Amino acid sequence: ATLLRNFLVEVCHCRPDWTAASFVEAATREIRERVGDGRVLLGLSGGVDSSVAAALIHRAVGDQLTPVFVDNGLLRQGEADLVREVFARHFGMPLVHVDAGERFLARLRGVADPEAKRKVVGAEFVRVFEDAAEAAATEGGPFRFLAQGTLYPDVIESTTKDTKAAAKIKTHHNVGGLPDDLQFELVEPLKFLFKDEVRAVGRELGLPEEIVGRQPFPGPGLAVRLLGEVTAPDLDLLRRADAIVRAEIEAAGLAADVWQYFAVLLPVNSTGVMGDGRTYARVCAIRAITSQDAMTADWARLPYELLARMSNRIVNEVRGINRVVYDISSKPPATIEWE
Repeated sequence: ATLLRNFLVEVCHCRPDWTAASFVEAATREIRERVGDGRVLLGLSGGVDSSVAAALIHRAVGDQLTPVFVDNGLLRQGEADLVREVFARHFGMPLVHVDAGERFLARLRGVADPEAKRKVVGAEFVRVFEDAAEAAATEGGPFRFLAQGTLYPDVIESTTKDTKAAAKIKTHHNVGGLPDDLQFELVEPLKFLFKDEVRAVGRELGLPEEIVGRQPFPGPGLAVRLLGEVTAPDLDLLRRADAIVRAEIEAAGLAADVWQYFAVLLPVNSTGVMGDGRTYARVCAIRAITSQDAMTADWARLPYELLARMSNRIVNEVRGINRVVYDISSKPPATIEWE
């Protein structure tokens, strides 16, 4: 740490004066100058990034911002209701809700490649936003800008003009997954921040811990935690297994110590025994990691008793899964998400 500080401050003459408060002040000013009197449509997922972006942009331009929450059918169990309920309690602005689950599943039909899935989800999000903008334009005029909660790790892994990264790791739906004929100008006030910095900005803006403390959830949702083609029956299996993983880790009091924890449904079957009969059912993986900024991560050393409870509950309560494995891969070489 001392070596890095000396290099940055003494050699490069960088000023160590970044604070969440100074960022909010500068970003508010930049957003006002950029947007002017234009209208802004914001894609709200309910996660930390888009929620902080919403609060920051609303601070800058007020009612010129219209947040849109798209239920893409790829959310976790109970997520859509939770997002609307939390937003209603903590944000002083109206929320446009679009139920587009069937639309996304139709576009994902037959798509198994992870990069293709990410690009399909990214493009379809924009089409939904375009439709929402057209519907809302009758009340206050057209929307010129689309705001997103893009972070710097998204930019780095997707390899864009904003980074000198040599190799693309994966396309993030809100970066490389956007269509070429995008009709909006992008507003991405957080795109040079890491997750811990975004949380600090959220707290500076007065957002409650219920929002800034939420664990990360990928934009493509369960589509990248369900390996292979995305189908409604498999999404149901994954949702129920994932709900058990989250409930058990939270009940064990470890939620604050684990950066991210979730279930992954694998595209393989294995032989098992239930009662006196043979089963041939799906395999579920549990992923739990510790991290500071999501650029590197290590697998969480969860207690054996907790792993056993999660495994037993998933196999006994989720018909269609008969084997559970625990992912003990760090990042690198593995990424946090399986796709």
